[in-house]
Amino acid sequence: MPDDASHFDSHLQIGPRSGGIGARRIALLEAIGATGSLTQAAKQVGLSYKGAWDAINAINNLADTPLVCRSTGGVRGGGTTLTERAATLVRTYRAAEAEQQRFLEQLNRRVTALSGHDVNLMERLAMQSSARNQLVGRVTGLKRSSVNAEVTIKVAGGDTLVAVITEASADNLGLEVGVTVTALVKASWLIVAAGDLSGARLSSRNRLVGTVARISRDTVASELTLRLPGGAHLAATITRESADALALAEGDTATALFKASSVIVSPAG
Repeated sequence: MPDDASHFDSHLQIGPRSGGIGARRIALLEAIGATGSLTQAAKQVGLSYKGAWDAINAINNLADTPLVCRSTGGVRGGGTTLTERAATLVRTYRAAEAEQQRFLEQLNRRVTALSGHDVNLMERLAMQSSARNQLVGRVTGLKRSSVNAEVTIKVAGGDTLVAVITEASADNLGLEVGVTVTALVKASWLIVAAGDLSGARLSSRNRLVGTVARISRDTVASELTLRLPGGAHLAATITRESADALALAEGDTATALFKASSVIVSPAG
């Protein structure tokens, strides 16, 4: 996996990452203000119509007063307009963004001696998630439909996994081939099989073969950790009964299987 040169950069995000106001939503509001059309605004910011519609609904639901008004019929045939509250919000965001950019420019001038690799690592270590398994990789394929997007991700060591997410999520994440992302999979979503099943006929799209690095057991459950060829580790929680039936030991080959719909995709920073 090629390495990216890195420096301190950021898009201004106010509030939670998943539901706050960020550059893309502000750009969508600005485009609506300029065009008076949700369809045209979506095209301008690179969103699908549904993605833009969902974003506007989320914005209006979270705002103290509506930020976007939609109308149908009338002399002009209806359209989408910003309220004065939205216009004020956009101006405030852009002013804050300008201050942030000035700060980042000064910061980058003072830390040019830092290793870009260290900056990348700090970004990854800062990510918090309930998902035990986090694999960093590059998007090597992206197939879109009207509802879902199929994302192919190549991780360290050459393993490839597939994630199926909504089209709106792909838009919001700004996914495209070459982008670095983190694939997250909960330990309870993994199925473990003994041996190498990479070529078997199974419904699970994702089959990562590794070596058993650790097994821990209690009276009810077991946790099995696989070390993948690239050095990453996958943890799977299975029942004690299943672990006993597999009869795996440290050093054995095993396969972790999971559905494409079980993969959560997040920006890698």
